[in-house]
Amino acid sequence: MVDLKTVKNDEEVKALFKVMSMQIEALGFTEHSNRHSSIVSNWTGDILSALGAEERVVELGMIAGYLHDIGNAVNRHSHAQTGALLAYNILTNLKMDYFEAAQVMMAVGNHDEGEGSPVSQICSALIIADKSDVHKSRVRNAILQDSSAMNIHDRVNYAAEKSYVEVVGKTITTYIEINTEISPVVDYFEIYHTRMQMCRRAAKFIGCEYSLVINGVKLI
Repeated sequence: MVDLKTVKNDEEVKALFKVMSMQIEALGFTEHSNRHSSIVSNWTGDILSALGAEERVVELGMIAGYLHDIGNAVNRHSHAQTGALLAYNILTNLKMDYFEAAQVMMAVGNHDEGEGSPVSQICSALIIADKSDVHKSRVRNAILQDSSAMNIHDRVNYAAEKSYVEVVGKTITTYIEINTEISPVVDYFEIYHTRMQMCRRAAKFIGCEYSLVINGVKLI
């Protein structure tokens, strides 16, 4: 069976990741390449595993997490949909079972808050993992060298010293530590409010509650 290691080592995937990184950098967005993809992959697997999902479902979730942003190689707009089709084509070319590949496709195609919805266990875990990755390492070096060019997304990410996801019972919590000297917590909500709402819907879909804790304070 096709596993995450096979996907990561695929030359087509590597090429698309390179182009994805080129486009994201050209557009001035925060990092969406190997670092983010690997973290989202791991967290998606962690969430599914903690909720008792079957081993193969966990593996498919990790694959979906790794490939979720690959559509940025085509265009930032509708990247979830283009990424879903790219992922399905890649996985079936690798001889993955069609139904498994379709589950990954559906999860990738619904991960974006602008156009997607939690429609499966894999998709729900992916949504929460993706929206929880806020960290200063995602801010590009060029922006750091010219702080006047730092927008609110860059500032919030740069202020985030640490973020992670934890599952306890039926509660899924995103923990974030923010340096408020760089960005106030209210800025986080200004740009992430819609994403947090999506996380709540995703948690509900899989029979859980969603919680957000910033600097030790429960906000959701």
